[in-house]
Amino acid sequence: MSTTAATFCATLVDEWVRAGVTAAFVAPGSRSTPVALALEARSQTERRFRLHLFHDERSAAFAAVGHGLATGQPAVLACTSGTAGAHFHAAVIEADLSSVPLIACTTDRPPELLDVGAPQTIDQNRLFGHSVRFFAQPGVPDEAMRSSWRSLGARLVAEALGDGGRPGPVHVNLGFRDPLDAAPGPLPPGRPDGEPWHRDLRPGARPAVTDGQVDEVWAALRGLSGVVVAGRGATDPASVLALARRLGWPVMADHRSGCRAEDQAVTHFDTLLRLPELAAQPPDVALRFGEPLASKVLNQWLDAPDTFTVAALTRSRWTDPDRRADLVVEQEGLARDLLGRVPTDYRPATDADRWLDLDRAAQEAIADQLAAQPEVTEPEVARTVVGALPAGATLVVASSMPVRDVEWYGPNRRDIRVLANRGANGIDGLVATATGVALTGAPTTLLIGDVAFLHDSSSLVALAGRPIDLTIVVVDNDGGGIFSFLPQATSVAPATFETLFGTPHGTDLAALCRAHGIDVRPWGPEAMAAAEGGVRAVIARTDRTDNVEVHRSLERAVAEAVASTVWSSS
Repeated sequence: MSTTAATFCATLVDEWVRAGVTAAFVAPGSRSTPVALALEARSQTERRFRLHLFHDERSAAFAAVGHGLATGQPAVLACTSGTAGAHFHAAVIEADLSSVPLIACTTDRPPELLDVGAPQTIDQNRLFGHSVRFFAQPGVPDEAMRSSWRSLGARLVAEALGDGGRPGPVHVNLGFRDPLDAAPGPLPPGRPDGEPWHRDLRPGARPAVTDGQVDEVWAALRGLSGVVVAGRGATDPASVLALARRLGWPVMADHRSGCRAEDQAVTHFDTLLRLPELAAQPPDVALRFGEPLASKVLNQWLDAPDTFTVAALTRSRWTDPDRRADLVVEQEGLARDLLGRVPTDYRPATDADRWLDLDRAAQEAIADQLAAQPEVTEPEVARTVVGALPAGATLVVASSMPVRDVEWYGPNRRDIRVLANRGANGIDGLVATATGVALTGAPTTLLIGDVAFLHDSSSLVALAGRPIDLTIVVVDNDGGGIFSFLPQATSVAPATFETLFGTPHGTDLAALCRAHGIDVRPWGPEAMAAAEGGVRAVIARTDRTDNVEVHRSLERAVAEAVASTVWSSS
């Protein structure tokens, strides 16, 4: 028996595949049966399309975010009716703020079962509010609307990819009547040669910076001392680095930017800028590409009233949290075109050389200080993880301390890919996000804290059986380590601080992993051996109180190492 619902869903899936969608993340349920069956049937006949089942909706949603982060293409995310869709919301928010394409497909009861006390029924109309680029609620499938089905499927992909460079999540809410488990009938004909229905809605090229804008930026920075700052979303890293070299400006970048060049980027800028002598010498110009970095002291340094700030952004998101940008400009083509404005006889500044000398002194001091530590330290874990990854590997970094320690202490690497959920800066769904990245076929390492790991422990379900290469490095300090760096650590009574902020959990993380069939290794350099397939967890035990002192000892060691430099005495 065939039904209109089954035919409608098969048509949507056909359009999604025509438009380049290669993955679906599905949480089990009854009302979503027509969608799930259509996705599963297509995965059996289309080698490049894969279906991944997750036991809960939040894990499925963040895995879909990981897929989008890794590929730049939307995955389909499907669930049943009721509160199931509500568990997508955090991931939809992250996809919105990080400009990650995603097709969230919630399924619903038919209209006659709404507002009458029918089970598993909530108001799903515009469930995700303004966090989605596009919302559709086409109603229960009707043969009279058959001619619109392909248009809807194609538009969902086009809207998720974003016209002009603003990708993000979209939401379609589909109502179905019984029966739910029928087979599809003949599909409405599609475009020839397997093309999607709306070929003209595929995203065009991002707008490029104009000659006039380039001239204005060049006039603002020529002949001055400055700094290039690069975060996620920096386009054309090679040109950004070449421009900084030509200007003689230091580069301060996170690993997500692609600008952490071994011989050019300042690795330990956060530690160096904690020195009063350096913090008191802000640059004339700050040229920012992409999103801000995690370092608070860097952002405070750039916030100096006399520093002229150029924010080179894309249309995907306005990122100027300090509201300091004097000039906001389209970054597509900016670094390349600025290079063309630099005269052949231009004399570069000496700022980069001075900062790199300081950075080398800091590097030696930090290495010596960490080597003298008798116990495992969190900065050393971050340094080791980043340094041990093979070329071409992918690192997913959790929020709170891991992303900061990687930014502050991780060695410069341009031959690895670093991803993070920094749109909303949450700690939820990180195991699932890394799983979604690994499901694209990339050998993946996740560096995560213990609280964030436990927050997403539901994503450990069935993880060991997935055909992926995933190493999960968990920094276990029995609580929320980042709070020990905040004023609450000394302004609040110790017992109250532990209850509200320290939040010790007392969980045996190794036993938790083994309960899910995951191989567990103790921390050590050998634990970061080359990828070998499968899923493994590496547990690095640290102490929250000691961790604060370790960071402070590194700052003191760097201060002593650079105390006699020309920079600090000038």
